[in-house]
Amino acid sequence: MRLPHPILLVCFGVIFGCGVDAVMKHVMLGGTSVLTATAWRYILGSVIMVALFAASRRPIPGLPAIRFHALRSLAQVISAFAFFYSLTQIALAEAVVMGFTAALMIAPIARVILGERMSPVTIGASMVGFAGAALAATAQTQGGPEEGNRLYGTAAILISAVLYALNIVLLRLRTKEEDSLTLVTFMNVFPALFLLPFMFLFTKWTPEAHAWGAMVGVAFLGIGIWWLMTLAYGKAKAQTLAPFEYTGLIWSALLGYAFFQEVPGWRVYAGAAIIIAACLVVAFETHFIARREAKIPASDILT
Repeated sequence: MRLPHPILLVCFGVIFGCGVDAVMKHVMLGGTSVLTATAWRYILGSVIMVALFAASRRPIPGLPAIRFHALRSLAQVISAFAFFYSLTQIALAEAVVMGFTAALMIAPIARVILGERMSPVTIGASMVGFAGAALAATAQTQGGPEEGNRLYGTAAILISAVLYALNIVLLRLRTKEEDSLTLVTFMNVFPALFLLPFMFLFTKWTPEAHAWGAMVGVAFLGIGIWWLMTLAYGKAKAQTLAPFEYTGLIWSALLGYAFFQEVPGWRVYAGAAIIIAACLVVAFETHFIARREAKIPASDILT
């Protein structure tokens, strides 16, 4: 069977991701706590991924890999919790836009952990991108959460972005040693194990009765994101596909308006334009450096 074009796969993956955010926001505003909703998002995802992993008959990774993923998942689960919390405090589109700053944080974190160099262009573009995030944070959005606190929501999304970038950098240490199915299985199982004790101790153990269907849908959407992105990035270069991930602003704004009557102010879109431009500069500068070090002509930048 012929698959759709990789760009379409990425766009659908982004739509699935925005769908997860919108459904989670609906569930949490409907009475389910952030902790319970986040825990069940990973519990149900674990059931699906463990079944797929078992069906594939792959060998279980060794103890060093398990230890690594256990530690890495701490960053992942705190990032996810902080992001979902932010959705209860600020508009959906605002959270997605400020979440774009994670791409700007990968370079400095990789500098610390992996020893990768940062060019002056990357540093400058990152500073400009963070200025865009500051502009978006000052936006006046109509229809945002009535009891939301913008300061708490903005702080949560920035914490989430930092830890998400850390998670991406750490995953780069394992992508050459483990296949995507194994990685995604760990990315669901360990967060579920970490969240379960806290859910049992501090909040209601189950979502609201009306939220179960939505939570199952979130689990499948989450798996769909991984599947679509894996197919897309396996068929085309990241440099070609990455810009289309920013279409998340469009879908988050549409979903926010359709389901929560949120209308982001102009500063959200202006800040998004600045952040996206900065991210693209960082991406292309990184690609230039890699090709220069490999002694490949810079004129061949898109290959």
